[in-house]
This record gives sequence, C-alpha cells and structure tokens, in this order.
Amino acid sequence: MIPEKLKKGDEIRVISPSKSLAIVAPDQQDLAIERLNRAGFKVTFSTYAAESSHSISNPIDHRVTDIHEAFFDRNVKAILTTLGGYDSNQLLNHLDYDLIQENPKIFCGYSDITALSNTIYKKTGLVTYSGPHFSTFGMEKGIGYTLDHSMKVFTEKEQLHIHPALDWSDDRWYLDQQERQFHSNPGYEVLYQGMAEGISIGGNLCTLNLLQGTPFMPSLEGKILFLEDDLLSDPPTFDRDLQSLIHQPGFNGVRGIVIGRFQKESNMDDDTLVHILKSKKELEHVPIIYNASFGHTTPIFTFPIGGKVRIKAHTQNPTIDLLEY
Repeated sequence: MIPEKLKKGDEIRVISPSKSLAIVAPDQQDLAIERLNRAGFKVTFSTYAAESSHSISNPIDHRVTDIHEAFFDRNVKAILTTLGGYDSNQLLNHLDYDLIQENPKIFCGYSDITALSNTIYKKTGLVTYSGPHFSTFGMEKGIGYTLDHSMKVFTEKEQLHIHPALDWSDDRWYLDQQERQFHSNPGYEVLYQGMAEGISIGGNLCTLNLLQGTPFMPSLEGKILFLEDDLLSDPPTFDRDLQSLIHQPGFNGVRGIVIGRFQKESNMDDDTLVHILKSKKELEHVPIIYNASFGHTTPIFTFPIGGKVRIKAHTQNPTIDLLEY
C-alpha cells in the first residue's frame, strides 16, 4: 500500500517518537520549517513533540498519542520524525495498527525510527520511508542531495534512478554549521555482482535486529536489504549484528543487499568490510553494493520500506533504482 504523494500546500506533521524536538537548536528548527515551506508545504507539530524529559525519552503514552493523532488527522499528508534516539521500539506494543492502516500517509525517518518504519510496514502493509528527519532539514550546507531525493520520493511516481552523491561528510554539523569538511565520493562499490529486484526493507542494522523474534519483524523472503549503522557499530559489532540477521528465517530468500557508508568513528574501512562480508558463505550468491549514500553520514537518499527496487551490482556501472515507492 503506497501512500498518496504530496502536493503543494499539504501539511507535514512533525512528531518525536524517539528523542524530543527540545534538543534541536531553535535556529535549526526555524531553517527546517523555512526549507519545507519553500518546498510548498505547511509544517505543524504534534502535542508532545517538544516535551522535555529527564528520562531517556518522553512517556510512552505521549509519544503514542502523537503518532495516532498524526495518522488520524485528515489534514496531515506526511509525518516526519524529529530525529533518532534509542527506544522507539518501546511503542510497538501500544500502536493501533488498524488506525494506521485505515489512514495511510507518508511516514519518514531513519536511525532509531527503523523499528517503527519496518513494523508499520509489517503490520499494515503501508510503505514507509527511510530518509531525513525534520531536524535534517535544519542543515545549512550539504543538504541539496538529501532534499532533492526526499522531495522526489514524496511527490513523484515515476521510476527513480538513485545516483551516488558527489561528496559526503561525517562531521557533527549540528554543532558547527560553518566548519564543514566534505570529501569526494567515488561512487558505489560492488562485492558480489548480479542483478536483483525485490521489496526493500531495512535501515539501521542494530535497530532492525531489535525486531528479531517478535511479531514486528518483516519477512526477509524476496527482499532487498538496505543496511547501515552508526559510529557505535565497530567492525566486531557489525559482524555479529549481520550474522544475527543472516540466521533469521527466510534469509536464504534475500535477493540483494545495499550497505550505506560507515561513519569514520566506527573504524570500518573498505578492506575490513569486505573481509567481514566474504567470511559469510551465506552471502556468496547475493548481489552486494556498498558505500551507498544513506545512513549516518551526509547527504542521504530516501528509500521505501516495502517498495519495489532494482539493483544492478555490476563492477563497471552499479545502479540502484526505485520502481514502486
């Protein structure tokens, strides 16, 4: 079930199912609103979006209420999460999936939001999106690629070819908007060649793995996995997290894998990543592209969770295409 695309004048609701909007600098909030307004949309905020808490996250019932109200409100056409965090999986047993299914609309975020996005797809069939948070749009520099791809995914229906970003950055932009360091991006890399079409799921690997053994884990059969992780995932952690996913029922039906660029502080370089991937015999038949422009470095492209994608993992010209999203 693909939600309706956005049109000029549509309302976007900002919610905080993980970390609160209260930790986002006011000038970054203002810039994010301005940027979405310039794109033609109205921005509103949920009741508890900016609630401040002394705990890791705000009360479960407040965060659930905001999700339900955003889906139920007929004026709201898209929902953006504020940013990530650690415990949006607390909400999964409390959500009204019938309400969500009866009121389909765009739902987008990444990182910790991976738990919500994949669960909503599993429980309702609604295509969700791994892409920028609301706070992402408060970035002053290096936002062009991220903005362009998200707006295309949210507003267009035609097949979309995802070009690699021209450059990338791994600095803490939200702490210093001016002193940014950008690096040239050589493009996608290929480990195992081949072509595959399938349904895309995934996002942040360690968060996706929180769904293992629960009713919220999507089937892996016939899927193309998009996987990334943040600076907390060093090579040994990524290795065992990936192995855990490989052990899941249906993994032998995975048709392809796309891996996002790692953050520098993870200490994952290309040689180490290739070594880890080649150590797993279960992957030898799977086309694999890595160093793709999504995850915790910037910029990022938006991809559907539950949409149809095609990858061509050819050494000379690897491609990623969104077919139905």
